[in-house]
Amino acid sequence: MKKNRVEEDVCILAIESSCDETAAAVVKNGREVLSNVISSQIALHTLYGGVVPELASRKHMEKINQVVEAALDEAHMALEDITAVAVTYGPGLVGALLVGVAEAKAIAYGAKKPLVGVHHIEGHVSANFIEHEDLEPPFICLIVSGGHTHLVVVKDYGEFEILGRTRDDAAGEAFDKVARAVGLGYPGGPKVDRAAKKGNPQAIHFPRAKVEGAPYDFSFSGLKSAVLNYINHAKMMGEEIQVADLAASFQHAVVEVLVSHTVEAAVELGYGKVAIAGGVASNSALRDEMRKACKRRGLKLYYPSPVFCTDNAAMIGTAGYYEYINGARSGWDLNAVPNLKLGER
Repeated sequence: MKKNRVEEDVCILAIESSCDETAAAVVKNGREVLSNVISSQIALHTLYGGVVPELASRKHMEKINQVVEAALDEAHMALEDITAVAVTYGPGLVGALLVGVAEAKAIAYGAKKPLVGVHHIEGHVSANFIEHEDLEPPFICLIVSGGHTHLVVVKDYGEFEILGRTRDDAAGEAFDKVARAVGLGYPGGPKVDRAAKKGNPQAIHFPRAKVEGAPYDFSFSGLKSAVLNYINHAKMMGEEIQVADLAASFQHAVVEVLVSHTVEAAVELGYGKVAIAGGVASNSALRDEMRKACKRRGLKLYYPSPVFCTDNAAMIGTAGYYEYINGARSGWDLNAVPNLKLGER
C-alpha cells in the first residue's frame, strides 16, 4: 500500500461543484466526516427538465461561500485548524467546476494551506471508505452515475485500472432520458426506481447489449432506443402505456447488465471484494441484485449510504486525504478540466 503513516490528525476542507450540487465538507483522517453540507439545485433544474449549465454556475457562485462557512461551523473548526483544501477539478461542467476551483484556491492561498485537486470519479469510489473501515484496496468497483459508467480495479488509493466503460450513454443518462420520455420528469433515476417498485420487471423484454471483444464494456443507447420505440409504437396504436411495468422492465435490463459485468470481472480476475459508487449506486434494484449475485459467488459487497452516492464533498475530502498523504499537491495554476479521464492528473 502507498498509504503513509501520519502521526497527527489530517483535516481536509473539501469543495465539490462539478454539476448541480454546491457542497463543502470537513473530513478527518480520510474516514471521519465532521461535516457534509450540500446545497441542491434540483428544484431549479426540474423546471427545465435537466441541468442548465449557465444557471448551475450562477447558483454555485451564490451558494459557495455559504456552504464552506456552514461546513466549518458544523465541524467546529476554523481555517487555521484545516490541514489542506481539496477540490473537484474535473470532470464536470466547466463553469460549475471553475466556481469550486476558484473558491478552493482563494481559501488555500489566503489561509496558507496546501491545495489538492481531486478527480470527481475518484471521489465517488472513495465514498465507500467513509462507512466501511475494513475496506482497503485492491477491489473491483462499478461507478455508475448520470455522466459515467466505469468498471475498474482499485489497485491502491488513487490508482485505478479501467476494465470497462460505456461506449455511448451512461447508465444514469439512460435513466433520465427514459424518465423524460414517459413523463416522470427530472431527476430520472429516483423516479424510475420508485415507479419500478409497482411494476413487473418481466412485462416487457428490452435488449441487453454486449460489446464484441470487450466483455466488460457497456452500451445503453440501444436499450434507450428500444424503450423510445416501444413508447412511440404504443402511441401510434393507441395503446395505453403501463408506466410502472415499463420502468421496471427498463430498470431490470440496466441492472442485469451492470451486475453481470461486475460479478464476472471479480470472479474471473480473482477479487473477493466488490464496491459500487455514483448516483445510480443508490438505486434499490441495483443494490438488491448486486447483493444477491455477490452472495451467490462468495464476494463481499460494499456501497455507500445514499447521501454519499450522489455528488457531495465528503467523498472529495476522503479522496483528497489519500492524495494528500501520498504527497499530491496542486499549484495555483490548477484549472477546471471538464473532460478529465480517470487516471489522468
